[in-house]
Amino acid sequence: MLRIVTVYQPAARPPDRAQGDLVSLNMGYIRWLRMSEELARLGHQVDVAVADELVHARGAPRDRESRGDPAWPRPVGYLAPPLGRVSLTRVRWRDYDVVKTDYHKGFETLEQFGGADHPCIIAHLGSTVSPEDRPGIPFYGDIRAQLFTTQLRIHQRARYVALLTPPARELWQECVGPRERLLVVPGAADRDVPPPVRNPYPATSERTILFAGNVYNPQSQPEAHALLIAKLNRLGQLLARRGARLYMMGTGDVTHLDQQHVTYLGALPYQDTWDYFHFADVGVVVAPGPFLHNNESTKIYSYLRVGLPVVSEAGFPNDDVVREAGLGFVVPNDDLEQMADAILEAAARDWERERAIRYILRHHTWDQRAQLYRQVLARDFPGR
Repeated sequence: MLRIVTVYQPAARPPDRAQGDLVSLNMGYIRWLRMSEELARLGHQVDVAVADELVHARGAPRDRESRGDPAWPRPVGYLAPPLGRVSLTRVRWRDYDVVKTDYHKGFETLEQFGGADHPCIIAHLGSTVSPEDRPGIPFYGDIRAQLFTTQLRIHQRARYVALLTPPARELWQECVGPRERLLVVPGAADRDVPPPVRNPYPATSERTILFAGNVYNPQSQPEAHALLIAKLNRLGQLLARRGARLYMMGTGDVTHLDQQHVTYLGALPYQDTWDYFHFADVGVVVAPGPFLHNNESTKIYSYLRVGLPVVSEAGFPNDDVVREAGLGFVVPNDDLEQMADAILEAAARDWERERAIRYILRHHTWDQRAQLYRQVLARDFPGR
């Protein structure tokens, strides 16, 4: 057994239903918690490093860690041991065998709280950028430069670097330099999900089309944000003419979303999202550019996990998952007319949905991703 602490961001706080907190979990939170839980299920003692008030909430003693929180979203039937919580201001990094960070912000948080000299850091990144603005990487100017500078520090300090896709690994080696212990650990879906309970959509004869994801904002990724909003607005208009309704759930600035043609469901608590997946007719993916050099679309895994047909705009490195699952279409980038046609065809077709679910369970769940870390940790810590 190893002692592992995982780090995401300084104010990291999962939602707490007991306190009426309905903050949605974006993919950053989902990945951070799921991978932490899967490492615990492998037999390790895993703590998540969080803001002080979470460790000391509800009368917990201030001089010891708090283990487990039933309000944190956990899949039905999930067997992972409870996670511990440790304060970022009090954590003793050298008490842990491994420190795992998530995203650029996770490593920057580790630096901020004095843990960047730990001898066994696993730094996972959700995006990989280059030293200059480049097509297919939706970060530009000062934001992109800051991310790249963080990558250089990660290259120097981390024992392992985990990236999402093979193109991300190639970009890293080209721009940062070759290195050993460079891993590819994509996103995934939950192995266990709640069964369908209640149709949350309005009673209507229209087809129900779902986009579940982050549309960013003008401050962090302005170009990607503007393009995603424009595509959703146009797609919503095209679908309305064909007797279908586009719904969006997720985070980001939706000020300019055309809610005459796109119904915004809000940023929902993670466990409340599954009925929206179960009862939709089609799940859609739109790309913030002609192609994405190294970012994947994680929503593809979740759509397919519940047997929801997918229509994805070409451009993501994991497009092939839709084809391999045999449940949906990949359409040419920036041809929204053809995408709308494909969505209606996908909604009407009789699919082998169980085949796609079995494919995801065999290849693309969080427990399978954790096995990649299990293999490298077994080499570094034999016998433990």
